[in-house]
Amino acid sequence: KAQIQILWETEEVRANRPQVQDEVENGLFYFRDSLFEAVPRTYQAARRAARRVFGNDDIDIPAFIRFGSWIGGDRDGNPNVTAAITGWALRTQSIEVLREYQRRLNDLYQLLGHSSRFCAISPILLASLERDADDFPELAEWVDQRFPSEPYRRKLRYVMTRLDLRLRQLENGQVLNESSGPAYAAAEDFLDDLLLVRDSLRGHNDDYIADHEVQDIIWLVQTFGFHLANLDIRQESTVHSRTIAELFAAVPSFVNYLELPEETRLLVLSEALRRPGPLVEKQPDLSPMAAETCAMFRCIAQLRREVSAAGFGNYVISMTHEASHIMEVLVLAKEFGLAGWSRQGLYSEIAVTPLFETIHDLERMDTVMSTLLDNPVYTEILRSQDDTQEVMLGYSDSCKDGGILSSSWFLYQAQMRLAALADKRRIQVRIFHGRGGSVGRGGGPTYEAILAQPPDTVRGQIKITEQGEVLSFKYANLETAIYELTVGAAGLIKASIGLVRSVSSDNPDHLRIMTELTRTGEAVYRDLTENTPGFMDYFYEATPLNEIAHMNIGSRPSHRQRGDRSMSSIRAIPWIFAWAQSRHILPAWYGLGSALAQWREDKPERLQVLQDMYQQWPFFRALMSNIIMAMAKTDMAIAGEYAGLPRDQEVAAGIYQKIRAEFERSLAEVLAMTESKQLLADNPTLAFSLQRRNVYMEPLNHIQLALLRRYRNDDAPPEFREIWLDPLLRTINAISAGQRNTG
Repeated sequence: KAQIQILWETEEVRANRPQVQDEVENGLFYFRDSLFEAVPRTYQAARRAARRVFGNDDIDIPAFIRFGSWIGGDRDGNPNVTAAITGWALRTQSIEVLREYQRRLNDLYQLLGHSSRFCAISPILLASLERDADDFPELAEWVDQRFPSEPYRRKLRYVMTRLDLRLRQLENGQVLNESSGPAYAAAEDFLDDLLLVRDSLRGHNDDYIADHEVQDIIWLVQTFGFHLANLDIRQESTVHSRTIAELFAAVPSFVNYLELPEETRLLVLSEALRRPGPLVEKQPDLSPMAAETCAMFRCIAQLRREVSAAGFGNYVISMTHEASHIMEVLVLAKEFGLAGWSRQGLYSEIAVTPLFETIHDLERMDTVMSTLLDNPVYTEILRSQDDTQEVMLGYSDSCKDGGILSSSWFLYQAQMRLAALADKRRIQVRIFHGRGGSVGRGGGPTYEAILAQPPDTVRGQIKITEQGEVLSFKYANLETAIYELTVGAAGLIKASIGLVRSVSSDNPDHLRIMTELTRTGEAVYRDLTENTPGFMDYFYEATPLNEIAHMNIGSRPSHRQRGDRSMSSIRAIPWIFAWAQSRHILPAWYGLGSALAQWREDKPERLQVLQDMYQQWPFFRALMSNIIMAMAKTDMAIAGEYAGLPRDQEVAAGIYQKIRAEFERSLAEVLAMTESKQLLADNPTLAFSLQRRNVYMEPLNHIQLALLRRYRNDDAPPEFREIWLDPLLRTINAISAGQRNTG
């Protein structure tokens, strides 16, 4: 009762926009609150299942989950993320995971009171105690006196001391490396000591504690290391191009890099990578943008040495349009000692991930990747990275660009082409799915999403994003965190069946039909968003988009260019968020009805074909299920009330009628295809949940409409308008919670 009362009296809207540091701390909450416990429990459950199925109690499960983050590393369009912030983020992550190890070691220390009089301790562990005593002579005197016959407690005291030293050095900002004294220099050293303890316990048949309390810490170290999560860096491609141009400008007699054609750029960049030493001996005076970019690479090099070589993940390049965009990052890496020559040849300590996110870029992906892999300098560097190329596919911008059908289909085809490319080039391709929480940004149930990938394209590994808006639903408590990790692993295993046996290909007729549906759906979507006069004004005025900016949700600006009302300037998250608030939710379904209706025309037999596709093709079923869920959250009657907000009511009425007609067309087609009388007929649990939520959502939308009219009343004094902002923001928060996947 007290907690509920406090909840009612707690602020729902942030008073200030969060800083990047706040976002980092928020991300760490989920590790503390659930993931540190959920990860070993997931492994324990997997081991029990494997031992039960295969009838072998000696089966061990490897740590197969890895976590990444770009909170503190994503500088694409966010000037608040600097090299200093990135360094702080990685150190803060490391401190967090070391404290978790401390806590677990303390519990283990209390537990392992085994006496050497009653059990045969491993000779290897006893030998390690002698080395520990040499490193800590004063501590050795105390532990030998305090625990003369308790070798595990002596060992754990040394382990805890080494870990404490590392933590203290990290908290004090000291350099951590091989010369850091008896502190652990790397997670592998810590892991080796834990394995000694586990194997010794197994040696005298203390299997239960070895396989549970000790194994849990081992799994955590194998999963999180000393860095917690691989910190990915993301930056927009033109930033690297301009930085390279400034560096080349300092080279005597060098031409303007930005004026070079793509082919020449690749030659110049390849030569820069082949040549020993940096481009310039002394860094020239650079613009603030270029100086900050160089500072980022300097930061990566420094923190790889000081915190963990595994601390950074991949370097993601947004808006990758050409192969030179990848090579530019490698040249910058070489400038700061992150790439160069070794005895084995060219190498790079950072792996570069091109991000293809617009429909046009997805179409050109093959050309870009083939050009890149034709470059002998790049392929030599790729060999130093186990011939593994990561490629990120952007769901958000492609959907905003071409609509849900086009986005989903181009992304599906892109995965098939990447798998073919991997086979042809004899490399591994890891696909990084940049999915959002909402359907319009690739969201949906994790298990179904993984199984909906093209056959034989998920080859034992997959990387997906979990957006901030869904973190609390998935990872705020232990039970849901275990569930999400488990279904993700189950989906990955099932989708990777092609590694052990041949899998059937997609039905060619289904592929052809999907191409036809996509062509129509994209044309209808673009006709609305690009060719309908007044559409962007309708978007800004018939949704609470401008008011959402006052929500102080994240540190990243909502627009790429301030004051620009174009489709290209608005980011995908506010695009989806605003349509969801006004109950249009059109990015998640618009164009579907026309596509299905035009393909069917007056041919009744084609309905049966669509019904078969829905029943038999996992991709099509998952796509339709997600669209149906979004349509169930759409309310055209309420959307019509928002259509009454724009100044030009004649234009707004026409646009609304166009949207409503497409929704009704989509509804009729979906019900016919699924052979249902209502949406979500095959998911009564979700239907009931939405029904319960709608009881609150409908009045919230009407309250929001009234507040929008008062807040936007230009004739009212500013102080009168400001009165309504706070309750208006509360309605945005409430509707967002009711929708659950809004942006």
